[in-house]
Amino acid sequence: MTFLAQDPTLADFGRDPWWLVLGKIVFAFAFGLLATLLGVWFERRVVGVMQVRPGPNQVGPFGLLQTLADGLKMAFKEDILPRTADKVVYFFAPVISVVCAVTALSVIPFGPMVSVFGHRTPLQVTDVPVAVLVLLACSSLAVYGIVLGGWASGSTYPLLGGLRSSAQMISYEVAMGLSIVAVFMTAGTMSTSGIVAKQGDGTRLSLFGAEIPAPGWYAILLLPSFIIFFIAIVGETNRAPFDLPEAESELVAGFMTEYSSLKFALFMLSEYVAMVTMSAVTVTLFLGGWHAPWPITIWAGANSGWWPMLWFFGKVVALVFVFVWLRGTLPRLRYDQFMRFGWKVLLPINLVWIMVLAGLRSIEDWDSRSRLIAIGIPAGVLLLVTLFWPSRTSTPKPTLAEQVNNRPPGSFPLPPLDLQVPPSPRTRRVVAEREPANVAAGTDSQEV
Repeated sequence: MTFLAQDPTLADFGRDPWWLVLGKIVFAFAFGLLATLLGVWFERRVVGVMQVRPGPNQVGPFGLLQTLADGLKMAFKEDILPRTADKVVYFFAPVISVVCAVTALSVIPFGPMVSVFGHRTPLQVTDVPVAVLVLLACSSLAVYGIVLGGWASGSTYPLLGGLRSSAQMISYEVAMGLSIVAVFMTAGTMSTSGIVAKQGDGTRLSLFGAEIPAPGWYAILLLPSFIIFFIAIVGETNRAPFDLPEAESELVAGFMTEYSSLKFALFMLSEYVAMVTMSAVTVTLFLGGWHAPWPITIWAGANSGWWPMLWFFGKVVALVFVFVWLRGTLPRLRYDQFMRFGWKVLLPINLVWIMVLAGLRSIEDWDSRSRLIAIGIPAGVLLLVTLFWPSRTSTPKPTLAEQVNNRPPGSFPLPPLDLQVPPSPRTRRVVAEREPANVAAGTDSQEV
């Protein structure tokens, strides 16, 4: 086995023998299943540490086989089919969710060019010039599994959960797609392997005629896009604090209420596979893909051979930890807050950032003085507008006495405002007419 240090290109795909292509497909599918088993165990252990409890620790070493035992338990449970369910759609809904989540792994680069039994091949199932659009298509189609599962159950709570998810996932799909536009503009390609290669080359900034080395990761160069993208994928995967489609305290279990046995397990599988897949997409688009982080890059062979797979999986695990951290820390948002945040906060910020980035890209060929003027004047104007923008003064709220005096005539009687019920007039009259009881003092032994 020869270790190579080469970024794959589109020309390197489509040349593998059938057994190697089949091996890559099996590896990607096994990675999704294994990531689900370990992801559930990882989440329960991490949340247990955060809540000062052990978590699963009985089945297998460190409780590693607990998730496998739970999966076998689900398989042997009774499969209950609601009487009013649409049987065909009810069966295919969880299958759609799983297939869409696993298919997205086919265009994720796990590593560079390697040698497998004498064949040079990239550690990636396939790549196309519009691979990122394939990722967006898979994440968009995943909503059909949830919506159809809620509708086909023939029950109220699953239907409400499915409707919630349709609005939620579509709205955050828009923010996620716009955040990737900045990556296209910077990398100049939609190929996932090409985007990873662009981040590995690094970036050099020209400031007053001097070349300054800058990080190549788009998470640093395109920080607003990275933040918006990660928030959007949390909403896209229905993870807390954006788990509105399930919402156990409101909708029992949301779109999964009427599912049991293996069909319920498929929905659970699709959720965790989607979480791992979106973490891998984030690593690919913003965190340098399989390239080693600094200071590991000091080692000359860090990005050669099979080592990049270790860096890639390490970054994915770090992002999965952030998913778990959010679930164990933040409460669930209200539905109106969640939708307002997506449409009125993320979307406008994304559009403004794309315009700013397009302006910066258009003046790259200008000289240093012209670029400084083009950037400094709008920045100064924005600063002045921010400083002198009139603050909104809120109207003072009227006092309680003013509210009582301003009541229109003929209004209903007011209850006691001090929360103390006055004594009845009849009670006061009876007490006043009662004769005082004059009892003569006596010894302790004398009856009174």
